[in-house]
Amino acid sequence: MGFKNEFDELSDALKQQRDEIQLQLHLASMDAKEEWEEAEKSWGGFIDSLGIITDETKETSDELIHATKVIGDELKETYKRITERLGK
Repeated sequence: MGFKNEFDELSDALKQQRDEIQLQLHLASMDAKEEWEEAEKSWGGFIDSLGIITDETKETSDELIHATKVIGDELKETYKRITERLGK
């Protein structure tokens, strides 16, 4: 009868751990999705600014170039965090 109690305790512990992991995965997915949606907004601005910078017919300010670089660097870090959350 001792092994039955041992397996019951093991089963209960595994079930609790499984439930906790499942919840953490769900929350991580939600966090990653929210961060992705914010990054998409930044991506649109980045692409717009990049279009201006690379258009040789338009004069580009140093401020715009710097701001675009900052946005690009932030996107790079955001994509890295999302990738890590997704375990890839």
